[in-house]
Amino acid sequence: MEALLALLLLAVVPLVLVGVAFKILITLLLLPFKILGGLFKGVLGLIGGLFGLVAGGVGLVFGLLVMLVVLVLLPLAPLLLLGGVVWLALKAFSPATRPA
Repeated sequence: MEALLALLLLAVVPLVLVGVAFKILITLLLLPFKILGGLFKGVLGLIGGLFGLVAGGVGLVFGLLVMLVVLVLLPLAPLLLLGGVVWLALKAFSPATRPA
């Protein structure tokens, strides 16, 4: 029985070696594509990161503008409205210039 097991192991070893050689060959054939894919992924990641920074900056500027409108211009709205009414009243009651 032990001799049969030893013979079976002796027959399996070349198959394992062929499998390992096949995996090494496939890995070596696909290695350039993996390298190019890694570089491509790195470049796209860099571009995506820069786009994220730009989008964050735009969002920050937009948020600051909204905060300016809410905190500064909105409380001044009644005064601006009153000033507009006074300006319109003065314009309405001022004499119009006639062309010659």
